[in-house]
Amino acid sequence: MGSERKPGQSERNPGQSGRGRAADRLAALADRYDLSEAATAQIQALLAVLTSDPRAPTTVRDPKRALDDHLADSLVALELPEVRSASSIADLGAGAGVPGLPLAIAIPTAQVVLVESNGRKCDFIRRAIEACGADNASVACTRAEAWPDGLTHFDLVTARALAPLPVVAEYAAPLLRVGGAALVWRGRRDQAEEAAAAHAADELGLRVLAPVRVTPYGGAINRHLQLMIKDAPTPSQFPRRPGMARKRPLGGGGSGASGRTGAADGSDASGRTGAGEACGASGRPRAGEGSGGGV
Repeated sequence: MGSERKPGQSERNPGQSGRGRAADRLAALADRYDLSEAATAQIQALLAVLTSDPRAPTTVRDPKRALDDHLADSLVALELPEVRSASSIADLGAGAGVPGLPLAIAIPTAQVVLVESNGRKCDFIRRAIEACGADNASVACTRAEAWPDGLTHFDLVTARALAPLPVVAEYAAPLLRVGGAALVWRGRRDQAEEAAAAHAADELGLRVLAPVRVTPYGGAINRHLQLMIKDAPTPSQFPRRPGMARKRPLGGGGSGASGRTGAADGSDASGRTGAGEACGASGRPRAGEGSGGGV
């Protein structure tokens, strides 16, 4: 006869609890990217604030899923040498602080600015920075198109679930130094969007590289990282005034999906507001964004 549970004793799965599984996955993530013990503890603190802060701008509260969708998906960028070598990074439309904060933790020698125009999201990012002790991270509560202090300043500009490629290219190019790189998280490839991005890049001094297929965690499908290298100075007419990159996109690329579009609440799971309609990179259906605003 099997043993009976004592009163008050909860039934447990043969495996571990959600948090226990998340802890194991975090350890594997730290090993995969050679994170120090201090950095691993910071990532754990960031995971805690993302899943427990009621004002976190994310719909993902389960620790295991948050670790996959937010943190592993951010850290997969470390597989690119352009990311590992960056000393100055701007994360556009930072939302809930990803990928900017995970990259700041993983690359402590880099100065990382999280650019976000929504004041409440900026407040959350500041709390998250304090909670995880990312002293090399800061917040610019502004739109990328209205940020003169950022012009030609960065080695790397990142964008995840933000906008179609031509729009992101226009946001990023003026912020990059010559030789720097824009990095966009993408889902399924879209040849029309890529063609539009190539045309936009020609106007901006950028060169579009072939997308890199990545697997941030087991079961992730249709995940790509898109690099655009700045080979020449961006013409002085950029950035255009706020809103124009979306309203009149270069290369005719305004109607394409970003590749990582939003969740059912109008923003994606990371709290970002992007553009377009598509399925998320995981294959789960995601609804299109609402405002079409800037970053």
